[in-house]
Amino acid sequence: MRVVHMILRGRVQGVGYRAWCAYEAQTRGLVGWVRNRANGAVEAVIAGDEALVAAMVDACRAGPPGARVEDLLLHDATDAALAAGGRELFVVLETL
Repeated sequence: MRVVHMILRGRVQGVGYRAWCAYEAQTRGLVGWVRNRANGAVEAVIAGDEALVAAMVDACRAGPPGARVEDLLLHDATDAALAAGGRELFVVLETL
């Protein structure tokens, strides 16, 4: 299992990014969480099969219609990063 932590910047709030991300992750059978940050960024932790996580990261670079991802910071994480949202579902968390 691969776990990644992402910070996305650009036009990523107010365009349905979190709901889109949750749907895309659930469709792929991934677990983790996504939330808005008070600074205007979106943060996500995504875990699952390495190929599926890689495909999700690629999808996140584009985002939903109306989004404009200008920067995607990505690093590998441990499954401890899943603790905020649980380890069996993909959830949308409150803004931090």
